[in-house]
Amino acid sequence: MHSARIGRKRVSTVLSFLSISALVLSLYSCQSRQTEVSAGSKAPDLEIWDTVTGQKVNIEQYRGKVLFVNFWATWCPPCREEVPSIEALHRELFGDARFALVTILYKDTPKSAYDYMNANGYTFPVYGDHDGTTSNRYKVTGVPETYLVDKKGILRKKVIGALDWSAADARTFINTLLIE
Repeated sequence: MHSARIGRKRVSTVLSFLSISALVLSLYSCQSRQTEVSAGSKAPDLEIWDTVTGQKVNIEQYRGKVLFVNFWATWCPPCREEVPSIEALHRELFGDARFALVTILYKDTPKSAYDYMNANGYTFPVYGDHDGTTSNRYKVTGVPETYLVDKKGILRKKVIGALDWSAADARTFINTLLIE
């Protein structure tokens, strides 16, 4: 009976230690995610490729422009909700030298995106993310996630989840960045 109590105590101690360790690791992981890619920090580099031309793209190509970076997937229902407003934003600001729109496939294939874009008449640019390098740099936790970067390369807003980019507050924020 005495050894059974000691055995239960040891199991209880080990389980408590494992729970506390998991909690500390979880808190550390969340903290590093927020501090590495948060408003006011330098936007991480892009290591993406154009799904049409195959050309590599990096963030320096967009220096001096407001950069809209959106991670999405064709299999994602909230992404599909958000895409029409991204297309509207793209059509409105296409050709504006102060703005660039980059959408990056997250755990999806260029063929799926190409088929989806063609079926719906979407024209915004779609980029691939080799081995998830860029999504890891941006600490993407799921899709859709959008990052707005100012002309100096500073992350100004991070949006987790779908947003109507046609909404007045979203357009006002983008317009503010454009005139800065």
